[in-house]
Amino acid sequence: MAVNTLPANLYKVLVIGQRLAAGSVQANVAVDIFSDDEAAVYFGYGSIAHLTCRAAIKANRYLSLQAITLDDAAAGVAAADTVTITGPASANGAFGLDIDDQAVDIAVASGDSADAIAAALKAQIDLQPDLPVVATAALGVLTLTAKNKGTLGNGIKVSTRIKVAGVTAVTTAMSGGLNDPDISTALTAVYNAGHDILLCAFNDQTSLTALRTHIDAVSGPLEKRRCRATFGYNGTYAGATTMAATINSGRMLSCLVPGTDSPSYGVGAAMGSVAASEEDPARPLNDLPLTGIKPPPSASWLSGTQIEAALHNGVTPTHVGPGNKVQIVRSVTTYLLNANGVPDISMRDWQTIGTLDYVAAAIEQRIALRFPRDKKSVRTKARVKDEIMNVLYKLEDLEIIENVDANKAGLLLEDDAVDPDRYNTKIPVDVVNGLHVIANRLDLIL
Repeated sequence: MAVNTLPANLYKVLVIGQRLAAGSVQANVAVDIFSDDEAAVYFGYGSIAHLTCRAAIKANRYLSLQAITLDDAAAGVAAADTVTITGPASANGAFGLDIDDQAVDIAVASGDSADAIAAALKAQIDLQPDLPVVATAALGVLTLTAKNKGTLGNGIKVSTRIKVAGVTAVTTAMSGGLNDPDISTALTAVYNAGHDILLCAFNDQTSLTALRTHIDAVSGPLEKRRCRATFGYNGTYAGATTMAATINSGRMLSCLVPGTDSPSYGVGAAMGSVAASEEDPARPLNDLPLTGIKPPPSASWLSGTQIEAALHNGVTPTHVGPGNKVQIVRSVTTYLLNANGVPDISMRDWQTIGTLDYVAAAIEQRIALRFPRDKKSVRTKARVKDEIMNVLYKLEDLEIIENVDANKAGLLLEDDAVDPDRYNTKIPVDVVNGLHVIANRLDLIL
């Protein structure tokens, strides 16, 4: 009878991504992560898993973080591109490459040939192990190859910054990456681990479908290890909304930062990491910054119309706020339609399922504390109902749910018709909604 409070709502977070052979931790082994450097050693410098962990830690340094990794698929193919340089330089200057959100810079001396510039860039890339690519140079052509094989390498962004006379460069887009690993093996390894938020580096339909299957299974009424997941997009609005429609899950969130140089897996990791920083399950995440995510150019910013459309099409939109920070507009899930294909807003907000999960956990904890070895009697039945009501009132005090008295007539506790050792309950839960819109009308008076 000592504990009368509600349970803490701390989130255990898991990164799922690809490792490199140089990593010290093998695939399909979950490990605690406390720093960027630790992730680099465990999974290989510049691996997708390393950079996803880095993004999560930048967004929320107090995160309770684990990671589980996968090896590249046996049939995986690495993406690649080329930077074709012309010269020689006619003056002293500088040449820079932006590879995703990381910069590579070299000095160029007057008279340096295209071959010399390409070789210097290759040498500088070798000195920056956190980059997601490796480089070779020959005949004035710098070839960049993704460290991890698969389709995520196609999303690596490469651009040049040339500040030297006489030098030009032509860059091709990263392409050719094929065949991602199957994340099911990693998910099976953590099936019983009880993670609350999964940060998925992958955003392809096959991987997200496997993730949805895993989440539905562990969140079910027998397992009761309820969890949610985030993933990211840095491409177009159309691509993000198309994928959201194929997932249609109230436990999965797609975050869109169109045009950012940060990788898509960094966007998803930052979103989930920020979500894990809010212990109040009902409190909206509106305007919280995705620290570490590079703001896109203004031409790529979502318009007000696009933001509204994203919210109604299962995509969490972002905007660039004061201080050039990428901020969450409103956190919505990919859930759009019910099982009959009818539009359904009941699980649109990320906070809705989070609130229900917390209410369920609070009631289950109280019952486990109060009735560990009780007999099933009339008096026990009344006590169980009283304890549930007590939890609901405490949740109402914290503005997690509301209208408990108005709905208490709907609380039912009855004997099971088949199992003589079982009670069944029906508990009405009126979740506190987020304040997302204040619509004003101006009436002109002359």
